Amino acid sequence: MILADQFFPGALGGIAALHGAHYARHWGFGTVFEAKVAAELAVFACRQAPGDLVLLGRDDAGLAASLILDLNDPASGPRGAHLRWFIVSDRCRGSGIGRKMLAQAMRHADAQSSGKAWLTTFAGLDAARHLYESAGFRLAVEAEGEAWGSRVVEQEFHRG
Repeated sequence: MILADQFFPGALGGIAALHGAHYARHWGFGTVFEAKVAAELAVFACRQAPGDLVLLGRDDAGLAASLILDLNDPASGPRGAHLRWFIVSDRCRGSGIGRKMLAQAMRHADAQSSGKAWLTTFAGLDAARHLYESAGFRLAVEAEGEAWGSRVVEQEFHRG
């Protein structure tokens, strides 16, 4: 597995495709979700600034994982860095790449935002929640919603 620290040609589409395929297969999410990922990721890529962290894992089959730590998200306010677009392809789950990427991102948050970070997810992603909590995140907000185009129990986690 090779880790890249910047976008490469095709990476934005690959990140949207990883999310779209995974969440359609495992959670029944549709086009609205994939479009939301693509649109928000494009906005980030166009405003990316020094301090933001882009981590991309590649293997022989292509893009295998992504994690972005957005230190300049206008919606963040006092919550700190926004952990976004964190996904590991099914073929690489259990390899440790997700834990490695998250640890690197939290070291970056410690250095750049006094350890403060936040993320949004939804209930039922137990392995991801365990990983987040092991990195110091705690559940801060939970409510039913349709932010991802499907009705789920949305969650917001904070660290620091």
